[in-house]
Amino acid sequence: MFNGGFDDDNPFAGGYFGGLGGHGMGGIMNPNRGFSEYYRCYPIAMMQSGSDRENVNYGGKIILPQSALEKLSQLNISYPMLFRLINASKNKSSHAGVLEFVAEEGRAYLPQWMMETLELEPNDLIEVKNTTLPLGSFVKLQPQSVDFLDISDPRAVLENALRNFSTLTLGDMIQINYNDKVFSIKVLDVKPNFEEHSGISIVETDLEVDFAPPVGYVEPSSQRSTPSSTMKSQMLSDEILKPKKTGFAVFEGSGRSLRGKGKEVAKSKDTKDMDTDELEFDPNDDGPLNLPFGQLFFGFPVVLPKRPEDEEANKASHVFTGAGQTLRSKKSSAQKTPSSKRDGGSSR
Repeated sequence: MFNGGFDDDNPFAGGYFGGLGGHGMGGIMNPNRGFSEYYRCYPIAMMQSGSDRENVNYGGKIILPQSALEKLSQLNISYPMLFRLINASKNKSSHAGVLEFVAEEGRAYLPQWMMETLELEPNDLIEVKNTTLPLGSFVKLQPQSVDFLDISDPRAVLENALRNFSTLTLGDMIQINYNDKVFSIKVLDVKPNFEEHSGISIVETDLEVDFAPPVGYVEPSSQRSTPSSTMKSQMLSDEILKPKKTGFAVFEGSGRSLRGKGKEVAKSKDTKDMDTDELEFDPNDDGPLNLPFGQLFFGFPVVLPKRPEDEEANKASHVFTGAGQTLRSKKSSAQKTPSSKRDGGSSR
């Protein structure tokens, strides 16, 4: 287990590169010496094969010469190897991992965004020192363009892009490439945050990512009124739309029951000031019904108006009305003919 120095029981305790270097170099390791070298820096696009490696330009790793690997292998350093990049002339610094050791001697190749963050120009001197950073637990990022909101799943895109990074430093302006479009993202906060370096390692760690609103983002201009203002406007509109009072009020006045006891209807506040003279009864009202005990009143009989069809049918039913005579109508005794008398006399 790495304890920052030699281990008599495990001479290769300094990590993979330290153990490999010690074994290859005859076990010579110097735990008291740190790695610190100056290189001429150039953007990765200026490498011989830089045009074919655009993904390296949108990551957080640098390319160092072969001699850097030989020096690092003789030191008792931890893995993964992390470096602090310092531009002393501008008092700027950042952190990076290493991708390969294939650069020309005396040169170091950096991503373009790292050159801009450190305010470096091609062929400027940069100091590269090995360092150790704590594992990060939180980072807050801010896209520098509202176009970042057009990405359907920004977290998945960012997670894939951060695989090319070993470190994140407070204040860095990193760049990622998605759908042939470059997005600049600023590191607003990191945790844990130490004043001596303000950087974290994001290798093999659970990192919580938070997003700040992109630069230039404006909230939708929907003016949402508060409940108090809404209620006030509603009251004002009710006052405006409320009809003006007139002399006639619907369903106002007093009422009468069948037992003859008058009951005054509850008056509203608006009718309290009205004259009682206006609340008069109908003079044609006959008053309550005085019925004997046990008798109920179900209303007067309803007489339906006659329809024209019924009148025609009634007229048709009165056809051939009147008295009739038969041929054998009875004759009174005063009207007997003389022949009948003769018949009677002859019978005698």
